[in-house]
Amino acid sequence: MEEQINSAIKEALETAPERKFVESIEMAFTIKDVDLKNPSNRIEENVRLPRGRGKDVSIAIFASGEMATKAKKAGLVIIDPSKIEDLGGNRQKARKLANKHDFFLSEVPHMATIGRFLGIVLGPRGKMPRPVPPNVDPAAIATGLESTAIIRSRDKVTFHTIVGSRSQSEEDISANAMEMWKRVTSKLERGAGNIRSLYIKTSMGPSVKVEVEAS
Repeated sequence: MEEQINSAIKEALETAPERKFVESIEMAFTIKDVDLKNPSNRIEENVRLPRGRGKDVSIAIFASGEMATKAKKAGLVIIDPSKIEDLGGNRQKARKLANKHDFFLSEVPHMATIGRFLGIVLGPRGKMPRPVPPNVDPAAIATGLESTAIIRSRDKVTFHTIVGSRSQSEEDISANAMEMWKRVTSKLERGAGNIRSLYIKTSMGPSVKVEVEAS
């Protein structure tokens, strides 16, 4: 599959018009013969991209006091936990917050409140915060997330994720895409045999079909 994925990445980069911003590179899977009504068959993976995401990520944390101080030094965006209920009461503001940041963290005591007031917005986007225990430096968790991509099928047969950006070389994007391919197919009963189609594209460019070899 490496050759087919490399070829699709090359074509996607060559056919996409230049933009005034750094586009992400996306990988879209459509699976078949999988009962997604059964939650145990759904794909939800945090994949560490070996060559990184190729662009900065925005990470926010619900924290106060010492934890907020540590997080601020690490470049994280601080969200005052006392604002959680207000955010939950303003769906538009909550959606804007959810779309603004790639990942969320939270001090453990605030997790239940976040679930109650913001779960309906963050949950479907796969952005529920990762809990940060009192003795853990949030910078350490944030560092890991900087190269992490999330792929979630939920109950849909077609789903996508990022595998890098146009700031990276074809080699780097290919390494990331192969890691994503291996992770997704490893979660399917028949591996590549459960893949109906696979496409690669830049954020706003045309989709390029990858010829899938059933294993």
